Amino acid sequence: MVRSRLDVMTWAAAEYGDAVRLPLGPKTLYFFNHPDHARHVLADNAGNYTKGLGMVHARRALGDGLLTSEGALWRRQRRTIQPVFQAKRIADQLGAIRDEAESLAARLRTAAGRGQVDMREEMTAFTLGVLGRTLLDADLSRFASVSDSFEAVQDQAMFDAISLGTVPLWLPLPLQTRFRRARRDLQRIVDRLAADRAAKPAGGDLISRLIESFRKDADQRSARTRMRDELVTLLLAGHETTASTLTWAFHLLDEHPHAWERLHDEAVDVLGGGPLTLTGLHQLTYTTQVIEETIRLYPPVWLLPRIAVAADEIGGFPVPAGADVLLCPYLLHRHPAFWTAPDRFDPDRFDTASTARRERYSYIPFGAGPRFCIGNSLGMMEATVALATVARDLRLRKAPGYRVSGEAMLTLRVRGGLPMTVHPVTRP
Repeated sequence: MVRSRLDVMTWAAAEYGDAVRLPLGPKTLYFFNHPDHARHVLADNAGNYTKGLGMVHARRALGDGLLTSEGALWRRQRRTIQPVFQAKRIADQLGAIRDEAESLAARLRTAAGRGQVDMREEMTAFTLGVLGRTLLDADLSRFASVSDSFEAVQDQAMFDAISLGTVPLWLPLPLQTRFRRARRDLQRIVDRLAADRAAKPAGGDLISRLIESFRKDADQRSARTRMRDELVTLLLAGHETTASTLTWAFHLLDEHPHAWERLHDEAVDVLGGGPLTLTGLHQLTYTTQVIEETIRLYPPVWLLPRIAVAADEIGGFPVPAGADVLLCPYLLHRHPAFWTAPDRFDPDRFDTASTARRERYSYIPFGAGPRFCIGNSLGMMEATVALATVARDLRLRKAPGYRVSGEAMLTLRVRGGLPMTVHPVTRP
C-alpha cells in the first residue's frame, strides 16, 4: 500500500473478485467493485456512510470544508456554494475559460523548439487561472507557492492514511515539517483572498457568498476558521482534478495519434471561425468524448472511501458498523463485465448510442448520489475548451523513452510530471 496503492487494489480485484476484505494493520478494509455496490453505498443507502480513509486524514489540512464535512454542516455548505455552480452562471464563464485557454496555448507556442515543458505544471497553472477568474474573482498567479503547498498536503494525507493517523503531527519528520509549513502558507493565502474580497463591493463569486454566509455568526472566530477551511478545500478541488485529467489526456493523445488527428480536425472546424461560443462548445463532441474516456481510464478521484455508520449488507456481504468501505472508480471503470477491452483508449465508447446502453453505476468519475461532485460541469467545460484550443494549433510529444505511471494520492496524477515537446501544426 505504501509503494503502490493502485497495484494492491488491482491485484485484489483480479485475485478475489468484486467483494474483498483487505487487512491493513489493526483495520480491515471492505473493498467492493460492482455497479450495484456503488449504487447502494453512494445513493440507495448513502445516509449510512460518511467520508472515510484518506478524507478523514485530510482534515488536518482541509479542516471541515465541503470535501470532508458531514451532516448539517455539509448541507449548509452545499446550499451556500450551490448557486455559484448553477448552469447559467457556469455558461457565463465560457469567455474567461476561453481566454485562459488561449493564454495557455500562447505559452506553449513560445516553448516550441526550446526544449521540454512539464504539462502537469502547465495544466496546474491553467486550472488555477480558471479557478481564480470563474469562482473567486481573484488573480491566483500572485500566489506562486499554492501548487507546492498542495503537494505537501497530499503527501501528508496519504502518509496519515497508511499509518492510520498514529504518527503525531508534532514529530519533526521532514514530511510533517513540510506539511506544517504548507498549511501555514495556504491559510495565509486564503486569508489574503478573503480580506481582498471583503474590501470590494459584494458580488456573485464564491468568496462573497461565503463572507455573507458567515457574517451573522455569533462566534466570528469559528466562522473565520470555517471560511478558511472552505477556501482551502475549494483551492485544492477546484484545480487539481481538472489539471490531472488534462495531463492524462495529453499523454493518451500522444500514445494514439489517430485520436489526436480527429481531435485536431474537430478543433479546427469549430474554433477556426472565431471565438468559441456555447454553440461551438456543444459541437466539440469528439473532444468531450476524449475527456470522458480519459477520466474513465484515469479518474482523478480514483478511490471513494466511506465508513459505515451502522451494520449493513452490500451485495449480500455483511459489513459491520464502523467498517472502512472502499469503492474504486479506477477499477470499476475497467471492469471487464461492463466494458469491452477495458484497458484500451477508445473515445468512441462515449458516443450517444454507446452511452445509452451503459450500466449507470459502472462509470462514476464524479461520484454519485447526494455527494455528486458539485463542480463537474465547470471541470468538463474547462477541460474541453483547453484540449480543443491547444490541439487546434499544436502537437505535443512526450520525451523519448519517458515512462508514464500513475501516482494515487488524493487524486490520481501522473507521477513526476509529464515532460513534452511542443510542435506547431501547419495548416493547409
